[in-house]
Amino acid sequence: MRNRVSAGEYLAFLSVKYEVDPDVLFNALISAGENRKSKCGNLSVERRGETQDKVVFLILKDSKVVAQFPIFKEFLLERDNPVRRFMKTDMIRRHLVKKNRTTHSLPIRDLRTGMSQINLKAKVLEIPASKLVFTRFGNYASVANALIADETGTIKLCLWNEQIGSISIGDTIQLENARASTYRGERQLNIGKKGTLNNIKNMVTQQPEALCNS
Repeated sequence: MRNRVSAGEYLAFLSVKYEVDPDVLFNALISAGENRKSKCGNLSVERRGETQDKVVFLILKDSKVVAQFPIFKEFLLERDNPVRRFMKTDMIRRHLVKKNRTTHSLPIRDLRTGMSQINLKAKVLEIPASKLVFTRFGNYASVANALIADETGTIKLCLWNEQIGSISIGDTIQLENARASTYRGERQLNIGKKGTLNNIKNMVTQQPEALCNS
């Protein structure tokens, strides 16, 4: 976290960037402060230590470190969620403007084999039982081809290991940097190392337009 950014502003930024409702994020911090660990959306929060007036938190996404920073205990004791006060700062506006410029969601009907850097919002229709396969890397992994859909069609989504349990039938998901391929004559999407899969049931309730125009 940059030195000139307050904890509240940075938490608001994380809320928007990782599409976690600010109330959910703030409650996760309180829970982690009391129980050492908690989950919020696609993020994990851990209490790493504390001083007389501060608590140090570590935030991770899929075991990757997002940030580690101290927060004043007074901040955590505020009755009204203080993170919401920072949802309209210049830092948030700049991030949303940049995201709107770079993120272009494609409809399923327009996907073609070989496409990459695909951003897509869809609903999960089916998740079959996973299968254990031996990979080219010499290890075993669980794989399942979920069926997802938008208003234009359906497509299979290849899920591996912990990705399988991260979503459920009926969830709305956001894919970023996915790629399209064909397997046994069927189109499918692969997330890969550079892609992300987010369950957006805990998305920020404020719309980007409302933040940018306020």
